[in-house]
Amino acid sequence: MPSLEIVPEFPPSGGFTSAVKSSCSLLRQRANISIEPESIRRLLFSPAFLTSFRRVSKSHGLVFPLNFPSILSELNFLSIVCLLNFASGYRVPLHLQTGRGAWDNIRAFSFSLYLTSSTGEGDLLSARGMQNIGEQKVAELMGVNVHVERPHDEIPGVTVGELRGPIYDLVKLVSATLTETGQVLQENGYTDLGSFVLEALKDGEVSQRVNGTGAGLNTTLEKLVRAIPAFRDMAVVDGQPVYCFKKALLLIYAVTIRFGAGRSPTLPIPDISQTPIFTDNVIPSMLVHLGVVDLSNASHALSSIFPEANSAEKLNALLGEAPTKDASEVKLPPIEGPILIPDQAYILRAAAVDACELIVQYARSLDPTFLTSYQGKDLSWIKDIKVPDLNTWLWAGAKDRTDYRELERFVLRDTAFF
Repeated sequence: MPSLEIVPEFPPSGGFTSAVKSSCSLLRQRANISIEPESIRRLLFSPAFLTSFRRVSKSHGLVFPLNFPSILSELNFLSIVCLLNFASGYRVPLHLQTGRGAWDNIRAFSFSLYLTSSTGEGDLLSARGMQNIGEQKVAELMGVNVHVERPHDEIPGVTVGELRGPIYDLVKLVSATLTETGQVLQENGYTDLGSFVLEALKDGEVSQRVNGTGAGLNTTLEKLVRAIPAFRDMAVVDGQPVYCFKKALLLIYAVTIRFGAGRSPTLPIPDISQTPIFTDNVIPSMLVHLGVVDLSNASHALSSIFPEANSAEKLNALLGEAPTKDASEVKLPPIEGPILIPDQAYILRAAAVDACELIVQYARSLDPTFLTSYQGKDLSWIKDIKVPDLNTWLWAGAKDRTDYRELERFVLRDTAFF
């Protein structure tokens, strides 16, 4: 699996969650990226936010049309979906081949893994099956072509297929992630990823009971990140460690969505009230387009990557009510956004983590009396918005409106972290 040359030490034990928030805030400020209270207020009281937040923030996409034989089986499947929740850098080539984006392709591939494993062809969702899956099987189950045609060197009019191109690069990333994770699980005596995650959740439950609020999330997150390389979403940028842990945090959140609220009394449910966002390429890009993250004076050549983001006319349209949907509209493939290097991507992702923390802090500071009578409406619910719901609103909202779907998202290739 490709990795950055410099990898930081793990955060101090018991401080993984706080390390995400503090390192991202520091990196955002050092990169001279602005997040002003006026911009946050403009978003919170915009028609776009007020008319869609409570609906879209529940569109998490974590309901699967599968019949699981047990809670552990579903937990294992959910864990693998979160482990593979990347490929954003291959959104455009995936659309061109399959007509679907990164998330939908990963979901479809995960369904294929499950269904193939249920037909007696070998349990690809076990640790051993993950370790042995291979690139050919991954390409087959993803339903993609990993060959690129080129003219024959010596015979005119004849083409030959070579294993190369962006889709082949993605297949190699998926295969390497599964193989590496399966190997780690087997070496440590786990039959599948779900069994390991269950143990991490149980450890978190004990820690929560002994140490109080936030301890369970920290303990579970730390166990996931220390054990599984594909969860070690961290880097050193300009000498400063930055921690994101997007997929591990997503997995913990997914457990609460699928099994919380009494749906599984036997499964430990973590308290996610202090979780940061699960930062990818969508959320930072959306926050720039919606005027919250200001790159005007940003370092690392980031100030010009979204040239239309500072347009008042564009911003007013994006913060207004959603345009009327045209039933006859032809859905076009997305346009490739600016292609970044790892340092740039980590800076933007860090800015998004900090921005969402600041948005929720600002919302909670609002005067309740003002909110209950705002333009004749009761907006008291704004004080109660939570970071995970804000995360989902930004992520799902990017696909909820036609004009939002057309917005460019930055691209980072060769990463298995988002």
